[in-house]
Amino acid sequence: MVETYAMKSGSKIASDMHHSRSSSDQHGEKSVDRDEQEMARLGKRQELRRNFGFMSMLGFSCTLMITWEGLLTVFVYGLTDGGPAGLVYGYLFCWLGYFTVVASLAEMVSMAPTAGGQYHWTFLFAPKSCRNFLSFITGWQSVLSWQACLASAAYLGGTIIQGLLVLNYPSYDFKRWHGTLLLYAVITLAMLFNTYLAKQLPKVEGAVLIVHIVGFFGVLITLVYLAPHGSSYDVFVKYLANGGYDEGTSFFVGLITTVFAFIGADGAIHMSEEIKNASTVVPQALVASIGLNGIMGFSMLIAILFCIGNIDNALSTPTGFPFIEIFKQAVQTNGGATAMTAVVLSLMIFATIAVLAATSRMTWAFARDNGLPGSRFISQVEPRTKLPLYSVALSVLITMLLGLINIGSSAAFNAVASLVISGYLGSYTLPMVLLLHKKIFNPSSIHYGPWTLGRGLGIFCNTFGLLWIAVVMVFSFFPSVRIGLTVATMNWSCLLWGGTMILGIASYFGYLRGRYNGPIVETDIIEQVHGV
Repeated sequence: MVETYAMKSGSKIASDMHHSRSSSDQHGEKSVDRDEQEMARLGKRQELRRNFGFMSMLGFSCTLMITWEGLLTVFVYGLTDGGPAGLVYGYLFCWLGYFTVVASLAEMVSMAPTAGGQYHWTFLFAPKSCRNFLSFITGWQSVLSWQACLASAAYLGGTIIQGLLVLNYPSYDFKRWHGTLLLYAVITLAMLFNTYLAKQLPKVEGAVLIVHIVGFFGVLITLVYLAPHGSSYDVFVKYLANGGYDEGTSFFVGLITTVFAFIGADGAIHMSEEIKNASTVVPQALVASIGLNGIMGFSMLIAILFCIGNIDNALSTPTGFPFIEIFKQAVQTNGGATAMTAVVLSLMIFATIAVLAATSRMTWAFARDNGLPGSRFISQVEPRTKLPLYSVALSVLITMLLGLINIGSSAAFNAVASLVISGYLGSYTLPMVLLLHKKIFNPSSIHYGPWTLGRGLGIFCNTFGLLWIAVVMVFSFFPSVRIGLTVATMNWSCLLWGGTMILGIASYFGYLRGRYNGPIVETDIIEQVHGV
């Protein structure tokens, strides 16, 4: 793979990475653990407790993405642009695209299983002349996208509760500040699971995987059995272009629904330093989760499109979520619709718990390498629990502060949340480009991990995945409604993404100038393992 990863001596690694960090920790006995050996070859000390296995990580990855549930919560965008047929074929296109991207990420995490993920790989693959900068930009996007995703997940949980209040209490006066308070309740619960109950998190994630699957069948069977069914034409042929675009453009603008449903696919990567046999378990969990969630998501999409009933009523529902109206039309009672929605809500809350875990680890890892202001504070690990509690607290605080924006303007909050897609896909791009370049022009320099795609399939996945990212990112910047565009309906993601990129570049050449030099090598660990 990468020259740095394959180095045999600690001094050579330190020299190649241009810097090192000494530690005052006492040298322990030489580790024979595979995970610690792999960490040591990357210049990192094992600081977090490894208590996740394959099943718990599969549950973590599946419930973090919550594809079939997430598909329902952002259903409105695909219905507006593309309609039923656009959703069906757009889903298949995005599923294939995401699969190639996730397979590429799985191959890279097998090479270098660290919590930093993308920015660490970018540093390893990039030319020496620019790898510090490229690594920083990748890490910056990853941190921002995870923070935005955390706020979005908590917000969706809170507003689904508001939607249920609107459904069951017609006199309820919908206020944005109510949504913010409910967001606070969701994120507080997530913090509880990531601190006091952290030891139980692997067991919880395994149990939630069961709920994720059983809940899917519960909602699907109820919907298909009770709801009136439309025709095949209504599902596979009927296009809608209510956003004011032509049919072709509407199809691509409506992809946002499916892209969001698969968002956070790299979550397991940032838990790598807490997983046993990470170089094989993480790739397996990534690929298995995208396959399992993809099947369930497509099945739910087909079911809900056949059972959608009156599309205009679904789009104009006062609950704010078309899927709640579709549930109500199916079961003909508020109680039944509430019970079905409660399944989606509970899994959204558990997804927030998983997102907080991944967000805090990504933030902690980047701070560990001096990539953020206040890195010394953020990168601390509480010695008794072996948890990055300061990073957890910071992530919760950021979400609470972002939640205040919703009180003044939901459009402004949604603009911040729009960083999710562009940030995630942007963080995948550079390591995939650099790895593809190595596969084509310098394949002998690649030191693969135990999980690999092979050269031919790997080049295909890297290439198709990059083309897919380019298409999706461009259209993710389009407003969902072109006609009568206002400040509230404008898609501000391009401005926010560009602005945060400029801010990151300014930070790199300003406050962080000379402080971020790529992943730090802890020389004492390298020397301990290699006997230098």
